[in-house]
Amino acid sequence: MAQRTDDSEAHHPDWPPKRRSPLHAFLESGAAAGVLLVFSAALALIIANSALGPVYFELLDAKIAGLSVLHWINDALMAVFFLVVGLEIKREFIEGQLATWSRRALPALAALGGMIAPALIYAALAWSDAQALRGWAIPAATDIAFALGVLAILGSRVPVSLKIFLTALAILDDLGAILIIALFYSGNLSLPMLAGAGACLAILIALNLRGVRLLPLYLVIGAALWFFVLKSGIHATLAGVALALTIPLGGHGTESDEPEHSPLHTLEHRLHPWSSYVIVPVFGFANAGVSIAGMSPSLLLTPVPLGIMLGLFLGKQIGVFGFAWLAVRLRLGTMPAKANWAQLYGISLLCGIGFTMSLFIGALAFEKTPALAAATKIGVLAGSALSAVIGYVVLHLAGRHLATAEEPAPAATSRKRAH
Repeated sequence: MAQRTDDSEAHHPDWPPKRRSPLHAFLESGAAAGVLLVFSAALALIIANSALGPVYFELLDAKIAGLSVLHWINDALMAVFFLVVGLEIKREFIEGQLATWSRRALPALAALGGMIAPALIYAALAWSDAQALRGWAIPAATDIAFALGVLAILGSRVPVSLKIFLTALAILDDLGAILIIALFYSGNLSLPMLAGAGACLAILIALNLRGVRLLPLYLVIGAALWFFVLKSGIHATLAGVALALTIPLGGHGTESDEPEHSPLHTLEHRLHPWSSYVIVPVFGFANAGVSIAGMSPSLLLTPVPLGIMLGLFLGKQIGVFGFAWLAVRLRLGTMPAKANWAQLYGISLLCGIGFTMSLFIGALAFEKTPALAAATKIGVLAGSALSAVIGYVVLHLAGRHLATAEEPAPAATSRKRAH
C-alpha cells in the first residue's frame, strides 16, 4: 500500500515538490509585510528629523490634480487597501473562518472588548479637552499585517488556531473601524454627490444579483463610486469597502458556485501583494514621519499621546483577553485548539499594535490640528512598539513547549541515519 502511494507521488506532475528559496518563503509570509512596514515607519522618522525633513514635508504637501500627495495616499491608495479588507471580510463571512456563528462568537466578542476598553481609557484621560476627545477611536484599531508579522517570526511557538483567531479578530476589528469612520469621521454631506454614489452602488448590486462576473466592469463603476464618495463628505476609503461587498464570490447569481474562480478571489489575489508590499508601507512612510525637534519627554504625559499609548497597550489586552475569558467561561465561545491562557494573553497584547489603522483614524480626527496630529503619531508608535515587544516575549516564553515538540528526538534522528 505504501509502495503504491510512493509510486503515485513519483509520477505526479508536481512531484518532487519544488524547493522554495528562503527569500521566497519569507516574502510569502506575514513577516515580510510586517518588517517592511516597520522599516518604512523608521525611515520616515529618520528623514523627518534629518536635514531632508523640510523636503519630506514639502513633498507630502505638493498638489497633484487639486489634492496633496498625502491626500492621494490617504484617500486613494488607502481606498484600495480598504477594498482588499472588504474582500477579506466578505470571503471570511461566506466561506472562511467566520462562516458560522460558532466560529464568529469568540473573535467577535474579543474584538468588541478590544474596541471598548481602549476607547474608554482614552476618553477618561482626554475628557476635559473636547478637541482631544475627537481621537477616542484611535487606540481601538488593530494592525493585522504588523500583528501577523510578529506571529510569523514566532513560527511554531504559536498554534495555528491562535493565528486563525487573531486573523478573524482583526478582520472584525477592521469592520468596526470602518463603521466608526463612517459614523464619526465624515464631513459635511453633499446630497447630489451622495445620490451619485448611491446610483453607482445600486448598479453594482444589480450586476451582482444578475450574476455578472465581468470584473473590469465592477472596477470602472467602482472608480466612479470612489469619486462621488470623495466629493460627498463621507471618507473616500469607504467606497473601497462598498465595492468589495458587491464583487461576486460565486457565479450565476449565487455566492457558492465555483468560488475559487470567482471575481472576488481573482481580485483579492491580484491586489493583496500590492496592498501588503506597496500601499501599506507607502502609507506608513507618509504618516509616521514626525519631527521630534523641540519635543520633551513630558509630551508623552499629555492626554492625546498618553491616552493612545495606554489605550493600545493596556486597553487592548484588558478588552480582548477579558472578553475572551468571559466568552469561554460563559460557554459563548470555545478556546482555540492547543492554546493555553498565557498564549491567548500574548495574542491580546499583539492586538495593541494599532499602527496603520490608528494612524489613519488619527489623521481623520486631527486633520485641522497639526500639533495633535503629531502627538498622535508619538502615541501610536509608543503603544504599538510596547505591545509588539511585550507580546512577542510572552508568546515566545508561553510557546516553548510547542517549539520543543517540533524538534525530533536524538534517538529517532540516529535511527533515521542508521537506515
